[in-house]
Amino acid sequence: MGKAKADGDWNPAAYARFGGLRLRPALDLLARVGALPEKGAVVDLGCGAGAVAPALKARWPARKLLGVDASPAMLVEAAACGAYRRCDLADIATWAPRKPAALIFSNAVLHWLPDHAGLIARLAGCLAPGGTLAVQMPRQDFAPSHRFLREFAAEMFSDRFDLAAWAPPVAEPADYARLLAPLGAAEVWQTDYLQRLAPAEGGHPVRRFTESTTLRPFAEKLDPAELARLLARYDEALGAAYPAEPDGSVLFPFRRVFFTLKVS
Repeated sequence: MGKAKADGDWNPAAYARFGGLRLRPALDLLARVGALPEKGAVVDLGCGAGAVAPALKARWPARKLLGVDASPAMLVEAAACGAYRRCDLADIATWAPRKPAALIFSNAVLHWLPDHAGLIARLAGCLAPGGTLAVQMPRQDFAPSHRFLREFAAEMFSDRFDLAAWAPPVAEPADYARLLAPLGAAEVWQTDYLQRLAPAEGGHPVRRFTESTTLRPFAEKLDPAELARLLARYDEALGAAYPAEPDGSVLFPFRRVFFTLKVS
């Protein structure tokens, strides 16, 4: 399986396997970003391998485009795309630009971080007057694709997965609307994408989709034999929750929450 690398870093090839499906929400978010102030860089915060960089560069060709990510492996790929002026290795939880940014664009990253109220307020403070914070986060935690992993891991390996205090990392859209209201002019929306996944070797198509992201924290705590047991049970349950269509593909609904915040 295309799991995380042995050193715990992200695997760019595994993540890119469903690149088109992962890029679509980013482009939908980009389409909702309005005019930017005259000065300031565009920051791709959590840029990964740089999948969104060509679209950001095409939209603002004269702007300095900066990539920021915590994964060295992903940043190597991002730098190779040639769109960024600079790629910085940084912890997003504490990152700040050298100068106020015109746009901080964050696609499928902030759900990995806690304290969204504090984090979003801090990022808003990193913007130039008239600048925009644009964010997309998966909100899939109660769907079978994600819920099964928590339930099975906690049951099968309770010594390593105590999820009694677990809380969803992404809040309701209305919660973000309330959080953003004091910070500037905000738009918040939610979209359910009905994704068609092709048949896959080595596991259920939904498992192949989640293994480079949601499955990583579980896989990192298990030895190969334990992981194989978890995946066998996960694949079986996914087969019932997401049955195959006549052509072998599966329909996989995936929910995402978006917002843009324009500061004054």
